[in-house]
Amino acid sequence: MNLFEDIPENLPEELMEVLAESSNVRIERIVSDGHASPSDFWYDQDQNEWVLLVSGSAVLEFDDRKLEMNPGDHILIPAHEKHRVASTAQTGKTIWLAVFF
Repeated sequence: MNLFEDIPENLPEELMEVLAESSNVRIERIVSDGHASPSDFWYDQDQNEWVLLVSGSAVLEFDDRKLEMNPGDHILIPAHEKHRVASTAQTGKTIWLAVFF
């Protein structure tokens, strides 16, 4: 499989696909197309999440800061650190690789 293949032209919602998983780890490809979290929504996950922005651009929002992300940028988000996707690129797809553990 190739991270850049089999991406639908129209994405009314973010595309989230599990690429591999075990009892302790899940690896996902996430494709955004101008998507953002609802203004009143915050992720509060039970697992750590390491995320790599592969293509496009995005802004992640935390309680105390915003983080602009460009291709190659990555971050480790500890379990229960509240965060949301403030924005993703309006032109072209944003592709993320996320590892939950």
